[in-house]
This record gives sequence, structure tokens and C-alpha cells, in this order.
Amino acid sequence: MTTSDEDLATAAAHGDQSAFGALLERHYDRLFAFAFRLTGHRPEAEDLTQDICLALPGKLRGFRGESRFTTWLYRVAVNAAHDRRRRAATHAKAADAWGDWEISRRAADTETRDALDWLTEAMNGLKPDLRDTAVLILAEEMTQADAANVLEISEGTVAWRMSEVKKYLRARAAEDLQ
Repeated sequence: MTTSDEDLATAAAHGDQSAFGALLERHYDRLFAFAFRLTGHRPEAEDLTQDICLALPGKLRGFRGESRFTTWLYRVAVNAAHDRRRRAATHAKAADAWGDWEISRRAADTETRDALDWLTEAMNGLKPDLRDTAVLILAEEMTQADAANVLEISEGTVAWRMSEVKKYLRARAAEDLQ
């Protein structure tokens, strides 16, 4: 006489490894076929079946025998398939977000590089005294007083030079837009 699935499940839940082996031997092919129908892809079905088999010893402790073992096992398989789909969707969303972020980052880098190239070219068009002043104020972030000390000119001259730099850059930008 063969032991019922429900009795094997109860014994396996209490640590009987031979009962667990007997359950797997009886139901592995059916479980795999069901997983294949759920996923539609052999490799996914193999992974899902393996996941279920690995989790089964712990899940068997929750088997109360209120339904047939196969009904309970199908429920475990459906839940495992749903969990895998949710994880896959979460990973896909994360990958999409990463891809979008990377595209945005590259676009911003390109935009910044283009702006710096434009600014470098425009700065090369300045008279040397205006460029020296602009570099101290803009690139070195000096105050007008500090720049005046370095250049040995008055703060007023620094302010006038920066005004000239701004006029030149605005005119150059307007020209480049046309």
C-alpha cells in the first residue's frame, strides 16, 4: 500500500527526508510541467521549479491537510510564479530607470561639454586684459577686490572689465544663435 501525499507531506514537514524525497519523486515532473505552462519558457520553468523545490521544506510546515496535497502544491507554484513576475517587473523598472538616468546623464555631460567648449572658444576671443580678469573672477571665484590686487588695478576697473566681458559674451551668444 502506498502512503498518501498528505501523510508524506506531514512527515516531511516534521523533518522526514525520505518522505520529502518521495513527494518530490512523485510530483517533480507534474510541477515542472505546470511551471512550464505558467511561464511558457523552459529555462524559466526550470528556475521556478528549482525555487519551489528549495522553498518546499519550509512551506510544508504550513500544509494543514485541508485540501489535497496537489491542490496545495499548485497554489505554492502559482504564488512562486507571481513572486518571480513581480521581481522581474521590479528589476525591469529599475533597469529602465537606470537606462533613462544614464541617457539623461550623458545628455547633460554633452551639453556641459558643449557649453564649456563654446565658453573656451569665446574666451579666446577676448582681449588679454579682459580674459585675465574674467578668469580670476569666474574660474578662480575671486572677489573683485582680490582680482584688483592680483592685477594691480582698481576695483572699478575690474567691474568695468567684467561688464565688457558680459557684453562680449552676450553678443557672441546672439551671433552664434543666428
